[in-house]
Amino acid sequence: MPQLAEQQDTYQAAFDAFRREPAFGSGAEADAREVAFDRFLARGYPTTRDEAWRHTNIAPIAALSFERAAAAVPDTAALAAVAFDGVSHVAVIVNGRLSEKLSSLAGLPAGVSVTSAAVGAVPDVADLNAFVDLNSAFVEHAIVVDVAPKVVVEAPLHLAFVAVPGRAPALVSPRLVVRAGDGAQVTIIESYTDLGSGVTFTNVVADIHAAPGAFVDHVKLERQSNEAFHLATTIVRTGRGGTFRSHNVTLGGRIARNDIISVLEGEGAECTLNGLYVATGDTLVDNHTTIDHAKAHCPSHEVYKGILSGRARAVFNGKIIVRPDAQKTDAKQTNKALLLTDDAQINTKPQLEIFADDVKCTHGAAIGQLDEDALFYLQARGISLAAARTMLIHAFAGDVLNGIRTASVRDAAMRLVETQLSI
Repeated sequence: MPQLAEQQDTYQAAFDAFRREPAFGSGAEADAREVAFDRFLARGYPTTRDEAWRHTNIAPIAALSFERAAAAVPDTAALAAVAFDGVSHVAVIVNGRLSEKLSSLAGLPAGVSVTSAAVGAVPDVADLNAFVDLNSAFVEHAIVVDVAPKVVVEAPLHLAFVAVPGRAPALVSPRLVVRAGDGAQVTIIESYTDLGSGVTFTNVVADIHAAPGAFVDHVKLERQSNEAFHLATTIVRTGRGGTFRSHNVTLGGRIARNDIISVLEGEGAECTLNGLYVATGDTLVDNHTTIDHAKAHCPSHEVYKGILSGRARAVFNGKIIVRPDAQKTDAKQTNKALLLTDDAQINTKPQLEIFADDVKCTHGAAIGQLDEDALFYLQARGISLAAARTMLIHAFAGDVLNGIRTASVRDAAMRLVETQLSI
């Protein structure tokens, strides 16, 4: 309890200092911050007694006192490691703040904008968990991507979120809003990187809206250091006949958690959630996904794969909800994990909540090690054991990564997998 009180005192001091800054806002915006912060203090961090966090012990986060990340200017040479070949439209967000100087947004197509907006100017995020409250209290501005109706954006747009550590553990609170208008098409690459040594806690909230007939292809690549903590809540709403495709790749962080809630709000909406996570050493990766079928004739597809080594731990909880009005739902979910060491472990839990009768819902989970027969087959043809293991791991990861349409991002993700696993 003394540790919790000390931590809350640190947050309180940071919040009091934030009140005196123009970015805090006034009126309804300031009131919303106050409510969110009070609610966070009342709730506190979730514990393993909370069902949604039963296998995710955030004691390493709770043990530290975080200060609000200060404005920073990263080394431009170091930023080169953040870029992807062939992706020219880049918004660089440093410690939660959009840097126009470091961004390359001048050539955006007509009808597309990336702006930094006061939090009070964007829709409020539902009261989901304590970390959303913490974000709502400390976020300075929302990064807003608007795509006008019927605009087709051929080139991907890269949102590069960069955390620059300070002398004390730093709290970074990004807020992302993506709004694709009726019939619009866009590819969003959302990446997270640390530049410099030190402890950071990136607590991000993303709100994505695909209007009727819109197509949003979303790639998230989290590649922070193993000193970093990364917790993300993503809310997706897809209208009638719209499509949302997600490729969520988690390759770093001491503790990394993704909460994704995708609501199919209109008939004929479609959702694909694909994910790949790699955990090594003593790290923990947690993916909690929810696909909420609210209307009829909505298909959904989900494939999550994990590769674990060392003493790493992972959690996968995939929930599919089929509402009473969601007849003719077709939902498929698959989760597979590859354990490369005896000490690695995963807790997996598929959930189906079905309140309609004319539906097709399937789920499957598989956990195992590299196929000994496949290794023997490859070695019998003159391939070394190390090369055979690499080939099988590539094939396992490629099932997810091959869905990323931007080649440079896909290749970068595979290289990071190789680096993480030293293959």
